[in-house]
Amino acid sequence: MQYLTNKTLPLAAAISGIIALSSSAYADSESQSLQSEVQMLRKEVAELRALIKEQSSAQEEVKNLRNEVKATSHAQSEWTNADSTFHLSGYAAAGYTDRKQSGGSAFNVASFNPIFNFLYRDIVLAEAELEVATAADGSTETKLEYGSIDIFLNDYATLVAGKFLSPLGHFRQNAHPAWINKFPSLPPGFGEDQAAPAAEVGLGVRGGYPFGQDMKMKYALYAGNGPELEVDAGEIHGIKSDGFARDVDRRKVLGGRVSLVPLPKFEIGLSGASGGVGLANEPDRSYRAIGTDIGYQWKNLDLRAEYISQKVGDQEASAAPLGGTWKAWYGQAAYRFLPSKWEGVLRYGKYESPRDSQRQKQWAVGVNYLWGPSVMAKLGYEFNRGLAGQEADANRWLLQLAYGF
Repeated sequence: MQYLTNKTLPLAAAISGIIALSSSAYADSESQSLQSEVQMLRKEVAELRALIKEQSSAQEEVKNLRNEVKATSHAQSEWTNADSTFHLSGYAAAGYTDRKQSGGSAFNVASFNPIFNFLYRDIVLAEAELEVATAADGSTETKLEYGSIDIFLNDYATLVAGKFLSPLGHFRQNAHPAWINKFPSLPPGFGEDQAAPAAEVGLGVRGGYPFGQDMKMKYALYAGNGPELEVDAGEIHGIKSDGFARDVDRRKVLGGRVSLVPLPKFEIGLSGASGGVGLANEPDRSYRAIGTDIGYQWKNLDLRAEYISQKVGDQEASAAPLGGTWKAWYGQAAYRFLPSKWEGVLRYGKYESPRDSQRQKQWAVGVNYLWGPSVMAKLGYEFNRGLAGQEADANRWLLQLAYGF
C-alpha cells in the first residue's frame, strides 16, 4: 500500500498542476468574455438613451404641431368641415391648322381650362371655369368662361346667380369643350360674336322634372344684361355675347330653354330670348333669339342637329342704323367603331350673316382616336364655301389633341 502511494505521488502532483493551469486559463477566458459583454451592454444602453431622447423630441414636435392646428382651427373651419367638398376638373387642348387656299399653317391652339367646384352639403355650389390660352402674338389671354353661385332650392330647381353659359341651344352650354366636341373646330356660326350666344351675366333658375318612368322635362330660365353690338364703319359686324357686367341699353334680356326627353338618350329642345340691345349713349333697339336642337344616341351612333338665330332691330338714331339677323345650323353624325378606339365624324353646317364676308357653307369630315373616354386625337378636313378671297372660303386641315380631366 505504501509502495503504491509512493509510486502515484508524482502522478498526482502532475495531475494537480495540470488542473491548476486549466483553472487559471478558464478564469482568464471567462474574464475576457464578461468584459466583452459589459462593453456591449454599455453600447446598447447608450444607443437606448439616444433613442429615448429622439422620441422625446419627436413627441414635443407633435405636441407643438397639435397646438398650431388648434390655434388655426377657427380660420380653417370651412376646410376641416366634412360638409364641404372641393373638386377640380377641366380640360386642355393643343391644335394645328393648315389652310389650303391661303397657304398658311400654324400650331394655333394651346389652351388650359380648369374648372373649380366648391360644394357645401346639398345647399350651395360655387363653380367657375377659367380659360388660359396663347394668343396669336404670343401673349397669354385669361378669361372667365363662367363663375356662379348655385343654390339648390329643391330636387327640381336650382337658383343660379353670376356669369353662366348661355342656356340658349345645346352646343354652347354642353358640347363646346374640346374633349366633348366631336370635331376639332366649332360648327359655322357658333364661334365668338356670331349666331350662338356664349354667356350671360344675370340670374336664372334651372332644373328638371320626371314624367313616368323614362320621360322627363328639363328647363333653364334667366334674366340678364344681354349682348352688345360690334360696330365698324357704320355697320354691325357681330353680336358680342361673352357676358357683360353692365347693361348699356338699360333693358334686360329674358329667355331660356325647355327640352323634353321622351326616351332615354333622345332629347328635343326649344330656346328663345327677347329684350334690348344697343350701344352706349344711344336708344336701345329690339333683340330676339330663337333656336331648336335635337339629339339622339343609338348604340355606337351619335346624331345631333341644331338651329340658332339672333335678330337685331333697326335704329335710325344709331351710329349703325341697320340691324340684321345672324343665324346658323348644323347636322352631325359620329360613329364609334367598337371594340376599336377609332371614331368617324361627318358634319354639315351653314352660317348666314348680314355681312357677305362672314357667310359660310361647310362640309366637314374627321376621324378620332380615343385613348380613353376623355383623351383623344382628332384629325379633320373642312370643305368651306364663302365669299372668294375671304377666310370663310378657305378649306382647312385640322389636328387637335384634347384631354378632359
